[in-house]
Amino acid sequence: MIIFGFSVFYIFGLIGSGQFACPNCGGDREYQHRTARRFFTLFFLPVIPLDKVGEVVQCQTCKVRFDPAVLQRPTSAHLASALPAGMRAAVAAVVRAGGNSEPSLRAAVDAVRSAGAPDYDVTRLQADLNLPAPAAADLLRTLAANLTLDACERYLAEAVRVGLADGPLSPAELECVRWIASNLGLTPAHAHGVISTVEQSTTH
Repeated sequence: MIIFGFSVFYIFGLIGSGQFACPNCGGDREYQHRTARRFFTLFFLPVIPLDKVGEVVQCQTCKVRFDPAVLQRPTSAHLASALPAGMRAAVAAVVRAGGNSEPSLRAAVDAVRSAGAPDYDVTRLQADLNLPAPAAADLLRTLAANLTLDACERYLAEAVRVGLADGPLSPAELECVRWIASNLGLTPAHAHGVISTVEQSTTH
């Protein structure tokens, strides 16, 4: 008796591998990105490759398969670097707009340290002041892609506090803060609410 048929296999066609945030494991795990292909089988063994039916990402720990879109999820390592990098871009922009005052420098350093860079200092901040606006915008947008809306609000609030460290926001600082909000994905009305709330809390 000859037993034949058609089955889909994932063991062939390795596209790539690396580390990803596994939704099933709840942490960073190794993955393999493979092509799912239909085979003609003989005695249940793949013999002739036929059409491609899609792609899958398989966790090498739990063995669960996911749509390749799962690779867009940030790993813990990626998120750990994005948090302080985004804050550095935000506070440097505010300090530059405000004229590089001593109180703002101290507030900016404290904000970045709180965001996950305990070794950050004024020397590094002074270097960040030369970061081009397009590069800073990219860092802020990357940050926004990895954060909840509430977290984006907190980052904007920290930027506002840096601007308020040496007094009320100047027109240049206010424009800068609105620019930060835009790159964090916040609407003008939303940004206005965050800015007003921080200003009110600082004056009391």
